[in-house]
Amino acid sequence: MSIPSFGRLVRFIPKTSNDISIGEPEDKELDIGAAIRAGKDVSISVYSGSSVLRPGSPTGKTETLGKLLSPLAESEVGTIRCIGLNYVRHAQEAKMELPTVPVIFMKPSTSLADPYPSPTIIPKWTLKDDSCDYESELVVVIGKKCKDVSESEALDYVLGYTASNDVSSRTSQFAQSQWSFSKGFDGACPIGPVIVSKELIPDPTKLKMRGLKNGKVMQESGIDDLIFSVPKIVSFLSQGTTLQPGTIILTGTPAGVGFSFSPKEYLRDGDEFAVEILPHIGTLTTKFESEK
Repeated sequence: MSIPSFGRLVRFIPKTSNDISIGEPEDKELDIGAAIRAGKDVSISVYSGSSVLRPGSPTGKTETLGKLLSPLAESEVGTIRCIGLNYVRHAQEAKMELPTVPVIFMKPSTSLADPYPSPTIIPKWTLKDDSCDYESELVVVIGKKCKDVSESEALDYVLGYTASNDVSSRTSQFAQSQWSFSKGFDGACPIGPVIVSKELIPDPTKLKMRGLKNGKVMQESGIDDLIFSVPKIVSFLSQGTTLQPGTIILTGTPAGVGFSFSPKEYLRDGDEFAVEILPHIGTLTTKFESEK
């Protein structure tokens, strides 16, 4: 399977229909997530395909974006791979030694969530403990079947990059040695707003990331603070394990998570959290609502 050529793709529902479409924003510099949050119309050049894994080619048709969806569908991502404790300054704020091998946990595909305006619902058991936290993350999307690859060839298997919020229930996380339960509830993995090709991002360490809670900057870091690089992560995860096309890999969060503050900066009903990765990827905004 060859990796398709594109710049920035979105998966969306047009204003004129209920059909899921794939396309490329006509404004190549526009922060799609920020534009949607501001209520602006966004014009999309529609592709012939039905998935970012098989986008096809431009049809010449233009649609106005009605609803922005996660770049990949729940049926495409399989089990979501996540890297814990992968930024130097985050390890320091957590008062933990730097890991010598990547720390791996997984989220189920049911944790996948769309960008704004779709909400993430904070479960009742997390509300009870008041411990719902945010984690801004760069996401790697695998574009072709990948197994036992070296670091030097790892990027050949990457389709592109997007953003995610690794939403976490801290009380459960700190009470357990495994994190899948505390980070795997429905809506705990919003991704978007676009998927950006590796041609536009040949070196992800050049990206800059911020996390903003209700407009206030909580996290700010270059991707160059990663402990384990993108090629190292992809190579490590592929050893003895097949990574299918559509696999998404959350690469870790930088310093400034909610539990590091006093008082804690946890997420509550009505809060919004934005993950901004520049250039090209833009802003993933998620609003949070309490489970009724």
